[in-house]
Amino acid sequence: MFTIVRREELSEGTVVLNEIEAPRIAQKAHPGQFVILKTGEDGERIPLTMADTDPEKGTITIIYMVVGKSTALFSELQVGDGYTDVIGPLGKPTHLEKVGKVVCVGGGTGVAVLHPITRGLKEVGNDVTCIIGARNKGLLMLEEEMKGASHDLRVCTDDGSYGHHGFVTDVLKQVLDDGDVKLVVGIGPVPMMKAVSNLTKEYGVETLVSLNPIMVDGTGMCGGCRVTVGGETKFACVDGPEFDGHLVDFDELTLRLQAYLEDEKKCHQGHCTIRDAK
Repeated sequence: MFTIVRREELSEGTVVLNEIEAPRIAQKAHPGQFVILKTGEDGERIPLTMADTDPEKGTITIIYMVVGKSTALFSELQVGDGYTDVIGPLGKPTHLEKVGKVVCVGGGTGVAVLHPITRGLKEVGNDVTCIIGARNKGLLMLEEEMKGASHDLRVCTDDGSYGHHGFVTDVLKQVLDDGDVKLVVGIGPVPMMKAVSNLTKEYGVETLVSLNPIMVDGTGMCGGCRVTVGGETKFACVDGPEFDGHLVDFDELTLRLQAYLEDEKKCHQGHCTIRDAK
């Protein structure tokens, strides 16, 4: 069992942080990589990119939003409980090098994925501007952590309850207009990553996005996580999860992510919690 040593509820309780004992993974993991978790012998395998690792403590940190039956089951786990399986690190790490001025853009739970990448880009000597956004102030996460991981943090909310009133792309355009941006990393909901990529393409700025297609085995065997990048089929679990945002077929990705929404909704609505069963 992989024991939970710290648990926090973030963003109005719909987003949960777990710090988990996984010493072998913590020793090997790099920014951008993910793990697959399962609770219970019959549980669903859920891929989540690590928000942080602590090799000395032997722990990894994940942050997830409760959106279906499996994440609802995850959210019931408390400190001292654990996951049946945690597999990783999986996927290719983020390529970290000094390129100059870098902009890291995160939305929703994508901010958790962006955190170690932003920190890594700063540590190798880049001038890092970070833009994070959410629908409202209550859904913002890791603001202090992102402030420490970057040189300049800018915050946006769709409803104007905090920071810039508008989308992350509004602020990104301002930064791009200032010039000399060498790299943009955008991680968040698919519409956000698509909008970021469309904008940066106009400026000719290299852009990386982290994709989250449906995934089963995480080793390239099942083909469930296939995405089209530059007209070629790629598997996000072994070829990614990061790809050139200017080459990703976001419309196809959106359709694939919607394939099981109705089934997932019915499964979640019929879910009986552990507490209910007692």
